[in-house]
Amino acid sequence: MNKKIRRMTELALLTAIALIIYVVELQIPNLSPVAGVKLGLANIITVYAVYRFKWSETALMLLARLLLGTLFSSNPSALLYSLSGGTFCLLGMLLLKKIIPINRLWLCSVFGAVLHNLGQLTAASLIMKTAAVWLYLPPLVLSGCIAGALTGLAAQLVIKRTEKLK
Repeated sequence: MNKKIRRMTELALLTAIALIIYVVELQIPNLSPVAGVKLGLANIITVYAVYRFKWSETALMLLARLLLGTLFSSNPSALLYSLSGGTFCLLGMLLLKKIIPINRLWLCSVFGAVLHNLGQLTAASLIMKTAAVWLYLPPLVLSGCIAGALTGLAAQLVIKRTEKLK
């Protein structure tokens, strides 16, 4: 099979997997009293893609997941928060990838999760025109570190498994 077609197929499958994970995660009740705290399991695929694909391919995959996820969740107002969080996260991880080796990509995921929270809080403060949303920063940073480490370790495991297949 043509290498370009194979790569496009792999990206489409990864986007579908991330979207399925996102939709399944929507069914999990929020266990935290803090609004906005969630595992972000679909980011396993994003972190994997940061280390395996070109930045533009990863960005398109993330954008497709965010747009389709918004459609499936029937919550169009969440798109602004997702886009700002996703953009902060992706840009940060792309920069960090240059200094964090693949065998430590879970660290990149932790920073990405925190950056995602910063992006969402930035959007919230601009939309709501208040700085009060920044009071959520400490619990979001803590939960972001935990969730980022878990999703990063999962992505690292996926990379190890796929390397064995090749």
